[in-house]
Amino acid sequence: MPVPAILGEADEEQLRQPPSFFTVIGLLLVPLVLIFLNTGLDTLTTATGLAEDASWVQVLSAIGATPVALLISVLVATYVLGRRRGTEKSVLEKTLDSALGPVSSVILITGAGGMFGGVLQASGIGDALANTLEGIGLPVIVAGFLISTILRIAQGSATVALITAAGLVQPAVAAGGYSGVELATIVLALSAGSVMASHVNDSGFWLVGRFLDMDVPTTLKTWTVIETLIGLMGFGISALLFLIV
Repeated sequence: MPVPAILGEADEEQLRQPPSFFTVIGLLLVPLVLIFLNTGLDTLTTATGLAEDASWVQVLSAIGATPVALLISVLVATYVLGRRRGTEKSVLEKTLDSALGPVSSVILITGAGGMFGGVLQASGIGDALANTLEGIGLPVIVAGFLISTILRIAQGSATVALITAAGLVQPAVAAGGYSGVELATIVLALSAGSVMASHVNDSGFWLVGRFLDMDVPTTLKTWTVIETLIGLMGFGISALLFLIV
């Protein structure tokens, strides 16, 4: 596959003086750290009873909201990779304007894929599959992986597949008296199933395909195969550890 030019190409000056490795890593960490402020504070307030209406909690939560965190990251990247390196304002404006078109089309297609998955979730297919698979009688780690995989394939969302499967196997896990390591391997198996076989009802499928400028058959041959291999390897490793311990 050729390198896609969806977000433009670097000019000669950028190629001669690329940003340092640590600068790039730092920019990638900015949105992760900011978003963690939101999720981390939610967990902290729940666990410790921290006052959610405190001013500093509300400010940090607002900064950590995904849209705000991403906007801050764009502004930081614009300064670090642009103004600090001597790029003119007009050049930066042109660069940002030219990125709107490709990114908007990616967001539109990704949103459509997520909507399709949402329709399938609302149809109740997950509950129907869960009720069918609940009484099969397989080992917990295998049953959890299969339930998570089938839910993932049916409705596209890895999060929904993982949470639903975890809720179904929870009674069996609670009654099984498993060790800490065994519990960890069961969680890994559930997670492995939730990333299996990403296809057209998964918004991530479209995100990868559009950004890499691949058509649907090529995305199925590459991204879907890779995700499936990741899931199978994750389940294989977790099942092996489950048997050993």
